[in-house]
Amino acid sequence: MKRDHRVLYQAASWCLSYPDTELIGHIDLMQAALAEQKRNAPKLAEFLRYLKCTELAVLQRGYVDTFDLSKHHPLYLSYWTDGDTRRRGNVLAAFKQVYRNSDYLTNTHGELPDFLPLVLEFAAIVNQEAGRELLLKYRPSLELLRLALSEHESPYAEVLTGVCDTLPGASPSDREAVQQMAGYGPPAESVGLEPYDPRLLPLQGA
Repeated sequence: MKRDHRVLYQAASWCLSYPDTELIGHIDLMQAALAEQKRNAPKLAEFLRYLKCTELAVLQRGYVDTFDLSKHHPLYLSYWTDGDTRRRGNVLAAFKQVYRNSDYLTNTHGELPDFLPLVLEFAAIVNQEAGRELLLKYRPSLELLRLALSEHESPYAEVLTGVCDTLPGASPSDREAVQQMAGYGPPAESVGLEPYDPRLLPLQGA
């Protein structure tokens, strides 16, 4: 029987979004919903305590520093595999097609369709199976983001760990293991990436 990860995906989607008063208002709801998972409860307890105990202005600065001002933690799944290459346009179109196939019409607030909180929300409230397929396809991206956040001792690493734990098998322990998971070689064509960014990974079969 497949486990239902929708609660985790919705909580993770909120946690990885820009912190505001609405997010703070969701903390008790997330804690209660995750507690109902009992022994299968995802590992977000520490992060939720961090949200609850930290001033909103501090949370906002930390989010911007982590995801907006740093090139090491992009929340865009296809950036890790395609960077700013021309082929990424087709990849983003494929994300949109997955959403359209499920009649998912949402306000992306200007974000690209591969924005991780958006993908998680899709998996949580629209189509868990199709959402998990996207997460599985871009698992190397998730794992690299998890490793990068862990190396920088970011509280957000726990959220990525929780998401990766919903996917089959153990998470890779280092970048070399992620490379083995993803396949080898840089994108065939790079635009604006000189020299080739070693954080990027090819998708198998790309």
